Amino acid sequence: MKTDKVGQRINRYMTQQGVTLNALAAQTGLEESFLTAIIEEDLYPSLGPLLKIARALKVRLGTFLDDQLSQDPLVMRRDARKSELSMLRGKDKPVALQFYSLGKGKRDRHMEPFFVELLPESEKQKDLSYHEGEEFIVVYAGRIEVTYGTETYRLEAGDSIYYNSVVPHYVSCLGAQPAAIYAVIYTPR
Repeated sequence: MKTDKVGQRINRYMTQQGVTLNALAAQTGLEESFLTAIIEEDLYPSLGPLLKIARALKVRLGTFLDDQLSQDPLVMRRDARKSELSMLRGKDKPVALQFYSLGKGKRDRHMEPFFVELLPESEKQKDLSYHEGEEFIVVYAGRIEVTYGTETYRLEAGDSIYYNSVVPHYVSCLGAQPAAIYAVIYTPR
């Protein structure tokens, strides 16, 4: 079974709801050219813009990742998980973050749990994003840097951070070695 890409799913929901690119840009505060890159060129932004798009289209973030199964309880085996999103800033730029959905298959969820690999390229980007809700991160391996408003926090394996995601923020790898985190994103309905 072929799975739609994120841009295809966004486009499908826009079509179903009669939302134009111009209207989506106005509702999200995102540039039309940026939205076009997501929809047509398969550019994956950070989760902040995807959450804004989901809110504007009145769907969960997970709608862009799955919604094909509904299991309770959902068990995700490490060797069964696969990358759902690769975040990069431009069509020909290197991947900075690799996201693995840990909630795929549970349609009625209120949180979005992820395992995220942060590559050294993420340190160079620092594009702050914000959205409604909260985020909780536990560093699994390596070192990360979290920019939260005007503050910067450096975390190592075993450390965690919990914050309101309405404050502009960015999470990146710290140093030349990749890092890995478990992240849970909650957005109110």
